[in-house]
Amino acid sequence: MSDINCIKHLRNNKGLSISEIQRTMGINWRTAKKYADENQLPKQKAFKKKGMMYEEKWGVIVSDWLFEDLKLRKKLRRTKKQIFEELKEMGFQGSYRTVCYFISEWMNTHQEEKDKGYERLEHPPGEAQVDFGVMEAVQDGEIVDIHALIMTFPHSNAGFAVPLPAENQECFLHGLNILFKQVGGVPKRIRIDNLTPAVKKKRTKNEEAQLTDEFVQFQNYYGFDVQVCNPRSGHEKGNVENKVGYIRYNFFTSAPIMDSYEGLTDQLFHKLEADRNRIHYAKNVRIEDLWQEERDYLLALPEKPYPVFKEHLVKVNKYNEVKVDQTLVHVPKGGNYSQLQMILTWDQLKIVSPNGEILLDDYRPYMKKRKALPWLSIIKTWIHKPRVVEYSRYNKYLPGRIKEFLLVDNLIIRRKRLEGLASLLVSHDMKKINEEFYELIAQDKLPSDNNPYEVDWSKYDSLAPREEHSCNEGNLRFAQKRAPLV
Repeated sequence: MSDINCIKHLRNNKGLSISEIQRTMGINWRTAKKYADENQLPKQKAFKKKGMMYEEKWGVIVSDWLFEDLKLRKKLRRTKKQIFEELKEMGFQGSYRTVCYFISEWMNTHQEEKDKGYERLEHPPGEAQVDFGVMEAVQDGEIVDIHALIMTFPHSNAGFAVPLPAENQECFLHGLNILFKQVGGVPKRIRIDNLTPAVKKKRTKNEEAQLTDEFVQFQNYYGFDVQVCNPRSGHEKGNVENKVGYIRYNFFTSAPIMDSYEGLTDQLFHKLEADRNRIHYAKNVRIEDLWQEERDYLLALPEKPYPVFKEHLVKVNKYNEVKVDQTLVHVPKGGNYSQLQMILTWDQLKIVSPNGEILLDDYRPYMKKRKALPWLSIIKTWIHKPRVVEYSRYNKYLPGRIKEFLLVDNLIIRRKRLEGLASLLVSHDMKKINEEFYELIAQDKLPSDNNPYEVDWSKYDSLAPREEHSCNEGNLRFAQKRAPLV
């Protein structure tokens, strides 16, 4: 293009002849004439397909066959392999791959296909989407699986979440009760996937999805409509699917510490409330402003929340056990009765005799389900890099006494204590080490050398006394004697 501009410049601005331009540029005379005096207008390029399928008779033959086959049922149509074999019998010298490329291109241009793109949907205010997401939290130094029930409002992109121990019907309905309270109203319509607590029969080509009786009763009480997604069609509730990932990667990347499900619910509520101050991804308005407008479209909450529980008759086995949540639970004196009434809420179970006597009142088995943190491998990593202890993501999960024990400024002493802790973790768990902390120091199983960075454990415990950490005076004096503190 620069050479063409130079030719134009020499011809129009300098007034050189074609022969002079030819000598100056060192080009052919016809080339100089073409670019000096003719207008160079852009033209659309016509792409002519090349190859034996387009330049010879073979493409026409295959096209005719494909047109014929379109009128037949799919089972009766020629396969690509059959077309290739028939062409070879006619003297075709090309490859099987050449025929496949031609057929694929022909099908793309001659057969009506569904548009593979998606249509951008408009979400009316007051409509919500609900789904579960599995995350992790830490309670009492152990990992707890959290089944977070998440509700989003696509119109404003506002989100709400409730951590729950399971995804059964009691947890699902209890979670919706809490979400309605957080929202301050009831959505006009809720879109869900084929959640077992809500859907007993999935949608088919001929029938709509059938909801469980308990969920229908819950729906009638609050007055919202339900829309069930098609099976394996998560994109139909894409807003809540995205929100599940957003909450997981922003609030659960480092497992939060929870005292109880109620406490974690409050934590999530305040974090999501603060998160609404960001700008909406498409509308360039604060999510909180959009949400305040959308709240006017919600249905009013009833005076009382819907009571969520399940009750049915059970029988104990010969060991006085009954199965709850795939776990055998012992029921004292259960064998004295032919039938017992079991009442289940989202977190508790109660078993009552025919006389009204409460034989068992306890948490449901999954409320006690925990996974231990891999403390041994974590401590071994810290031994090689003792400086990282105070910055590690696992630091906040350490029991208070052990945390103070490890966080001495002297790195040599810190490494020595980590080595002692690692050796104990082979035969003890972290909770037991914390409970028997003084005894282990007294037995020299935890190094406690005299040094200016030592901690006065009695003073430390007096700030936050705990019954499980108490020990008798003799052991305490002995531990302090063996480890004099400054």
